[in-house]
Amino acid sequence: MKREILISASDQESWVALKEDGRLAELMFDRPDRGRLVGDIFLGRVEAVLPGIQAAFVDIGEEKAAFLHASDLARDHENGGGRGRRGQSRQGRDRNAQAIQDAITRGQKVLVKVTKEAISTKGPRVTAQISLPGRFLVYIPDSDQVGVSRKIDHRGERARLRGMAREVVKGGSGGVIVRTAGEELTQEKLQKEYTQLRRRWEGIQARARKSDPSSLIHAEAKLISGVIRDLFTNRFDAVTIDNRGVHKQIVEYVRAFDPELLDRIHYYGEPDHLFDHAGIAKEIQRSFRRRVELPSGGHVIIEPTEALVSIDVNTGRFTGRKKDPEHTILKTNLDATREIATQLRLRDIGGIIVIDFIDMESQENRNRVLHELRTHLGRDRARTRTWEVSELGLIEMTRQRVRPSILQSLTEPCSVCEGSGHIWTAPTLVREIERSVGRAALDARQRQILIRVHPHVALQIMEFEPRFVRKLSRRTRLRLDLRDDPLLRPDEYRLLSGREGEDVTDRYRTV
Repeated sequence: MKREILISASDQESWVALKEDGRLAELMFDRPDRGRLVGDIFLGRVEAVLPGIQAAFVDIGEEKAAFLHASDLARDHENGGGRGRRGQSRQGRDRNAQAIQDAITRGQKVLVKVTKEAISTKGPRVTAQISLPGRFLVYIPDSDQVGVSRKIDHRGERARLRGMAREVVKGGSGGVIVRTAGEELTQEKLQKEYTQLRRRWEGIQARARKSDPSSLIHAEAKLISGVIRDLFTNRFDAVTIDNRGVHKQIVEYVRAFDPELLDRIHYYGEPDHLFDHAGIAKEIQRSFRRRVELPSGGHVIIEPTEALVSIDVNTGRFTGRKKDPEHTILKTNLDATREIATQLRLRDIGGIIVIDFIDMESQENRNRVLHELRTHLGRDRARTRTWEVSELGLIEMTRQRVRPSILQSLTEPCSVCEGSGHIWTAPTLVREIERSVGRAALDARQRQILIRVHPHVALQIMEFEPRFVRKLSRRTRLRLDLRDDPLLRPDEYRLLSGREGEDVTDRYRTV
């Protein structure tokens, strides 16, 4: 598989795109005002300890207090340091973890690392299990374990790396995980990075001793630096950058750590945008659409909600060449598995996901679709888990969520519909105005009311109910007038009372 990293950077924002076999596979962006926190280390102060949910809230100086679960206080040393399949800690909810009320108290200072950004109404999630990532190693100060990334699958190489790592890890000096980029690592490079990471940790401890609570102690590498450190290995064929300064920084970093990769770094200085040149600009725009077309002619509908993301698969205009509905449905579902896996990565959708594939009668076909979905999800860097097809033909899955999705980060709820995607129709609004004016007529203080509506609603009244104002005035015995106001929303109206034009809308409309 051909893999490329494309980096477009300016003072205002930075974008990173990953391509696999010519297709856009992953998209990341950062802006100075976004305040990315994942990986940052803070000296926090415990605000509250909640034994009922075995968690605490920690003030780290951000708008919302951070969430610290009891399982994130004590490191699990099982299985070589308790590492997950992607070289990360299994920070699951360990039932054997010490009760949180016995471990920390309100007002206590605690050094924590952010593992998940604040999303929606929830604050960031943090862990007291500090780890420091480097190019080849992850240093774990409070562990004495040695591990190797599972992506390094050659048994002999794993044994060699584990042996070298054990030689540099002395008793009480901290454990390490050899990262995927550490494949074919030399003893000299391993020792050098281990020493650097250990000194960084000593510096963090020194700053924490001198700092006040709710202070940032150590900032994680920014987007581009982190991508080059974590992803750019011999598994990628090229890195292309459209910013001269960033290109120079990347060259200097790679020259110091992996000089054999220097010939894969390229500068792009043409006038057209890098993403246009690479042919992925349209794919990026496609990732924001609710409906995604499939090669077969079917389509997928992606609907994010507060609790979960629902995905619906439809055959659309695809009817198939064979007179076999099951074959048509199977082909559409198989096409959808690849597109769904791609869109989840591209949009960075996390949490609970429910997929409604087109119902299949054959259990063999159901199993085939599930297997295909799991195969495509296997390329995802985020942890995923899928369950068997339910009796209703649904596949439930989860995807690791570290930060808000791309859509959440780049957009805000519509001020007209408040994020629902729907507004009242003009006829519905006219009937609501009718009821509100009827309530106003019961108030002896009211004699004259001016009704202001959006021009679209005024036109609706003129075309379909030209006698609306006259009939309503006769029935309510109020002097009424109707005027359009382009500053109002399409589903908004105002009732202004008397010559002074006092706004009495809220007094009479339905709450």
